[in-house]
Amino acid sequence: MPGVGAMTTFFKEDNELSLSTAADTSAKAGDAAMTAQHATTSDSLLAAVLKSLEDDKGEDIVQINLRGKSEIGDYMVIASGRSTRQVTAMAEKLADKIKQDFGIISKTEGKDTGDWVLIDTGDIIVHIFRPEVREFYQLEKMWQPGAATAV
Repeated sequence: MPGVGAMTTFFKEDNELSLSTAADTSAKAGDAAMTAQHATTSDSLLAAVLKSLEDDKGEDIVQINLRGKSEIGDYMVIASGRSTRQVTAMAEKLADKIKQDFGIISKTEGKDTGDWVLIDTGDIIVHIFRPEVREFYQLEKMWQPGAATAV
C-alpha cells in the first residue's frame, strides 16, 4: 500500500506545518507582550532614576527619549552635580537604588574622578556631570530634536 503511506506522510507534514504556524503566532504574541513589558519596565526605571536624581539635588535634569533614534537604550538622562563629591555620591546612590529596586547591576564609568559619571542600565543611559564639564561637552545638544548635525 504505497499510496496510503504517502498519504500518511502528507498529513504528518501538514500537521507539523500547522503546529509550526501556531507556534509562530504564539511567539509573535509573546514578542508583543515582551515589548509592552519592556516599555513598562523602562518607564518605571526612568521614573526611579529621575526621582533619585531629584532627591539628591541634581541640577538641570534632562531626559531624552532615544526610542527610534538609537539602539543604545530607550532613554538618556543628563544631570549636573555641584562638585565631584556630589556627582560621585549621586552616581553611587543611583546605582545602588537600581540594583535594589530592579535587580539591575549597572555598568558605571568615571566614578574615580567625579567629573563625568556614566551609568548604563541597559535601557537608560545616565550622565552626571560637574557643570563645567557638561558645558564643555554639550551632550544634550547632540541628542535633542532639532540639534545641528555635523557633516
